[in-house]
Amino acid sequence: MDSTLVRHRVDLHWSKTSRIHAAALVGLLMLVSQFAAAQSTYKYIRKHKEDYDDKLVHFGFYYALPFTRYNVTYSPAFLDPADPTLRITSPNNAGFRVGFTFNAFMNDNFDFRSNPGVSIYSRSVNYAMASGEDKSDIRESTWVELPFLIKYKSARRVNSRMYLIAGASVGIETNVRRREALSQGRLNTNTTDLSIEYGVGFEQFFEFFKFAPELRFSHGIPNAFNGGASGTSAAGIQRLTTHTVTLYLNFE
Repeated sequence: MDSTLVRHRVDLHWSKTSRIHAAALVGLLMLVSQFAAAQSTYKYIRKHKEDYDDKLVHFGFYYALPFTRYNVTYSPAFLDPADPTLRITSPNNAGFRVGFTFNAFMNDNFDFRSNPGVSIYSRSVNYAMASGEDKSDIRESTWVELPFLIKYKSARRVNSRMYLIAGASVGIETNVRRREALSQGRLNTNTTDLSIEYGVGFEQFFEFFKFAPELRFSHGIPNAFNGGASGTSAAGIQRLTTHTVTLYLNFE
C-alpha cells in the first residue's frame, strides 16, 4: 500500500478521535460548571427540633389580644313607637388574655389541644336616643376560659407548617359582683358562657422553641342577657351573644 495513502488514513483517524475527545471534554466541562453553579446556589437549612412530633405531650404559654362585642337581637319592645331608643349597638373593644397550652399528639395530622387562660374583657352596649343623647353600658370583667380543641396540622416543611383548629370553650366570670342592676336600671348579663371556636395558625420551629401565631374566632351560644329594668333602654334587647376575634402568640 502506498505510504502516502496510509499516512492520510492515519491522519484522518486521529483527526476524528481528536474531535470526539474535544467534544467529550467540552461536555464534561459544561457538566462540571453546571454542578459547581448548583453547589454555589444551594443553601443548607437546618431542621430545628426534628423529634418534636415524637413526643406525646407538649406544654407552652401564650399571650393574646381579643376584640370582643355582643351580637344584639332586638325585642318587640324596640318596635314600640313609645320606645325612645333609636338604635342599640355593641362596638368591638380590645381586651387581653394570657394562659398556658397543653397539646397532646393523636396522629400525624391531628392533635388534642387546650389552652386555659384568664381574659380581661370590656364589652359595651350603646344606645342612640331619639332626644339626641347617647348612652353606654360597659361591662368590664375578668373571665377564666377553658377551650377543648382539635387541631389539624399539615405536613412539616423543614421548619414550618400550617394548621386549622376548632372546638368549644367554657367561660366563667370570676370577679362577680351581685350588681343591683335592675334596681339601678342597668344591663344585667350572665356570668357563664359557652362558645364555638375555630381558627387558623402557622407554626415556625426555632432552635429552642416553636412560635405559632394564630387567628381564632369565637361565637357564644347561650343568651347572655338577663334582662333590664322596665322603662330603660335595655328593654329593647331580647338576646345578647358574645362574639370575639383573637390573635394568639403561642410559644412551646
